[in-house]
Amino acid sequence: MMIEITDFGAPELDIYARYTEGQLSHLYEPKGGIFIAESPKVIQRALEAGCEPISFLAERKQAEGEARDVISRCGDIPVYTAEYKVIKNLTGFPMTRGALCAMRRPPLKSTAKLCVDARRIAVLEDVMNPTNLGAIFRSAAALGMDAVLLTSGCSDPLYRRSSRVSMGTAFQVPWTYLQKGDMELLRKMGFRMAAMALRDDTVSIEDPLLMQEERQAIVLGTEGNGLSPEMIDKCDYTVRIPMSHGVDSLNVAAASAIAFWQLGRNIS
Repeated sequence: MMIEITDFGAPELDIYARYTEGQLSHLYEPKGGIFIAESPKVIQRALEAGCEPISFLAERKQAEGEARDVISRCGDIPVYTAEYKVIKNLTGFPMTRGALCAMRRPPLKSTAKLCVDARRIAVLEDVMNPTNLGAIFRSAAALGMDAVLLTSGCSDPLYRRSSRVSMGTAFQVPWTYLQKGDMELLRKMGFRMAAMALRDDTVSIEDPLLMQEERQAIVLGTEGNGLSPEMIDKCDYTVRIPMSHGVDSLNVAAASAIAFWQLGRNIS
């Protein structure tokens, strides 16, 4: 149902214009909040993952063009449209591919259920930058990670920027938040922990022992400070990426791609 935007103050537009992403994530509690997916590709992947659409906001030419097919998959929901300038003034930012979709947040599984059949997983500690988080998810999808586990200090994978940078892979790679005792649970499930960190007792990421581990968790830390000493102490290995020209570290998103590729190569 196409609806031309005539009133910026209309309450049905609050989710696009006036709520923060943090507020959106808590709407309708205890049933769970909502999130905003941006661009037709991301919206499509969210729909394929079973996310329920609530409403759509699209630049008019996109609603009649590139976003038309994905809108048709959303069923009978409101589709708010206007010219590009009007949409930008409403949201406060230029939309990628001129399309946003408000969707209900899917329920999260427990770590035990998520990792029961997994062999390679990523554990992220306090990765707060949504661009980095989205890039890590994209690498995790492309390079064979079975799941991503996040501490509560991480950015939300369903935040608009994170999911857009991930190209929608945040809806393809299973993920959840770590709960108390989950690191010990992973160890009981047979996972060996590889902390990507700079310490004197590191082994090279090319170490053959790493490649032989049947089940492995690749643990990466926050931008700047890296992993906390407490997290490193929970791990079986401290792992480094060989570098040259005096460079001692990489951006966490770049380091994740290298680690996922190298440590996932022996999975058949």
